[in-house]
Order: sequence, then C-alpha cells, then structure tokens
Amino acid sequence: MIPIFRPCFDEAEVEAVREVLLSGWVGPGQKVEELETRFAQYVGAKHAVSVNSCSAALLLALKTLNVAGGEVITTSMTFVSTNHAILQNGATPVFCDIDPETLNIDPKAIETRITPRTRAIMVVHFAGHPCDMDAILAIANSRGIPVVEDAAHASGARYKDHIIGGVGTVTCFSFDARKNLSTCDGGMLTTNDADLAAHACKLRWLGISRGTYDRFRKNGTERRWEYEVGELSSKCYMNDLNAAIGLVQLGKLESANAQRREIFLHYKRAFDALDWLQTPTEQADVRSAMHAYVARTPQRDGLIDHLAQRGIDAGVHYKPCHLFDVYRPYRTALPVTDSVWPHLITLPMFPSMTGGEIEQVVDAVRDFNP
Repeated sequence: MIPIFRPCFDEAEVEAVREVLLSGWVGPGQKVEELETRFAQYVGAKHAVSVNSCSAALLLALKTLNVAGGEVITTSMTFVSTNHAILQNGATPVFCDIDPETLNIDPKAIETRITPRTRAIMVVHFAGHPCDMDAILAIANSRGIPVVEDAAHASGARYKDHIIGGVGTVTCFSFDARKNLSTCDGGMLTTNDADLAAHACKLRWLGISRGTYDRFRKNGTERRWEYEVGELSSKCYMNDLNAAIGLVQLGKLESANAQRREIFLHYKRAFDALDWLQTPTEQADVRSAMHAYVARTPQRDGLIDHLAQRGIDAGVHYKPCHLFDVYRPYRTALPVTDSVWPHLITLPMFPSMTGGEIEQVVDAVRDFNP
C-alpha cells in the first residue's frame, strides 16, 4: 500500500543517533539545546522549549497562561490533542466555526465567542496552511488575550513575511513520525516571552528548577544534587536521541517542503478537471507547509474504498472534536464544520514519493466512477 504519510530518514539520521548512543549521554543535553537554539533562529522566535510531543507543548502553553477556570476559544476541526489540552488545564473549550476554503478557524466567529471568561484563543494551521493571523491578532491584542498557535502541521509554513513560530504569543509544533520535521516523536514550544519560556522549561521536568544536564554537565559538581520544586507538573522533556534526528531533519525541512509542494501542484493539475473533487487551495499571502493533501468529495467513502483496492491508503483528517462523546457538553452550532467534514479525504503526499507512486494515485483517482 502507498501510505498517506511516510517518514523520510536516511544515513544522516542514522549517524546522528549513533553519535549520541556512543557519547554516553542520551538524555536531554547538548543536542537538545542545539536544536532549541537552531529552531528558534529558524522560526524567528526568541525562545524555543523542546518537549516529547505537541500534545505536551499545548498542555504546557496553556498552563503557563493560567487558563484554569476560564474559557479557551478554539476550533473543532483538529486532532483531539488540541482540545484535550484545554480540558486537562481545567478550562472550557468554546468551539468556533471555520473558513470554508482553508478549514482554519474563522476570525469573525472568534469575535462572537469572546466573553469576560476568555483566557486564550487557540488556532490551528490546518494541513499546514496558516490562519488569518492579522485578523486574529487584531481581535486578541485589542482585548489583551493571548493567542496559542497549534502548528503541528506547519513546520516551515509562512504567513506573509513571517515563518510560523514567532507570530502569536506561543506556538506549538509536532515532530512525530508523520510530520514535515520528524524526531520520531517530539515537539517544540516557541515564544518571544522569556518568562513563559522559563516557566515551560520547569514544567517539562516535573516542576524542577534545574534540569539534570544543567546540574551534572554544565555546572560541574557544586551542589549538583540540589534543586527546588515549585509546582506540580509532569515529565515531558525531549532527549538527545530525538534532538539529534531533529537537527538533521531541520536541515532538510525547506527541501522536503518543496518536494511536498511539487506533489501538491501535480495533483492540482491532474484533478482540476474532475467536477466531483474539490482540490485544496493556498491563499496568496501565505505559503503552506503542505503537510497534508486534503481534498473534498461527496463520494468520500466510495473513493477511499476504491483507492484501497488499487493499493493506495487514504484517510480523513479529521472527525471534528465536538462530535466525540467527551466534548458533548461543549457542543454548539458549527454549520460550516458540520457540512464540510463528511467530504474530506486525505491523499498520500510525502517527500519520498516516487514518480510511479504519484502517478498511481493520480490514475486511481481519475478512474473512480462516482
């Protein structure tokens, strides 16, 4: 089967892991610090805090913003980890509808949902296409509300002149096996707020004030056993093995995203004439990371079955969060979301796709008889 996503590793990642394994230090250390520094520089943020998943980054971001007891405006058109982080922080998710073209949160809907209890606005750059950040930040900044960007799909995406990661209050990235930049599993939190970054650093290691690498490697032997624990948190730091892979992947990110774009444009040319399939769009003022190729058709389930018979995997990203039982108490009218999601289909798109695999997908889609 041609998969929807395929990790793209080669001997460079293998050698990077080998170096760490033989170094005698595989926990969070020099490689983690180097990845944080280089990633912050890449996205144009002052600070980057690595963690073991985007889910952890979202959890810590909202905790640093003290949203407990309040409301967080969010989208339902996302993976559940986005909104689980809200509930896990003791806050209430307030769902907004989406833009019908980009599938991103609609700024006009955000404005109607703000109340005195609003503690943050959560936006998701769906499939790697940046949200309308100017409109969102204008709404948020006029009211002093922080904006959390879920950029799980958006490593390397650009909004106007800015790489995603230095635009909102805090941005959260995913580096899992399917993402544009993969550390096998991992994530990153970026921000320009020094206090927020320092707080997140403590939170990722059980609330401990001084990490193990700081105490044992960087600061010699002076009272290296001593630290403080100021608050309750969990263990969610990244290790040097993952960071070493991430450093190699960061060096490949621009070229890998360019390969995704070539496939995206090839699909668009091949499918534009099909009156039963709507291809994804890219707005003029952004550059998508092209994480996923999400098309639309009323015959979605039939097309998925047809592709499977032709040796091609296809999926759905996503069933909206408000339709799951855990979010039943927070359901509200979302007419665009409800009308669009039954038509969504994700086709294979990843940098290592061969020309033969691309044409196999194109031919199979074109041969479908709706």
